Amino acid sequence: VQLVESGGDLVQAGGSLRISCATSGFRFDEPAIGWFRQAPGKEREGVSCMTSTEGTKYYTDSVKGRFTISSDNTKRTVYLQMNNLKPEDTARYYCAVDFLCPEDIEAAENAVPSAWGRGTLVTVSS
Repeated sequence: VQLVESGGDLVQAGGSLRISCATSGFRFDEPAIGWFRQAPGKEREGVSCMTSTEGTKYYTDSVKGRFTISSDNTKRTVYLQMNNLKPEDTARYYCAVDFLCPEDIEAAENAVPSAWGRGTLVTVSS
């Protein structure tokens, strides 16, 4: 299983960014897949997940209404569209597959996905 994130960047508060997670090595439409993040000096936090690519989508409260998770099955890629970004969204964002969605988004310290990506850095300036 391989997960490769991309698209992280420096953006001003109020701006938008879409990050991507290209995947390989597993049946794309089956397991839960989603995003976690970790800010400097802070614990890992669950952001969003899908129970499968056709399944239910979940978001942590702090990003509801601003972030949207989606997938493109032909490209085996998962996206996180982030709008109205805030400085507190600054973090390294990690893609993960095959975990409990939404339980592990709500309690990221318990998450044990089958695979993690290396992350992509999102920095939001004020």
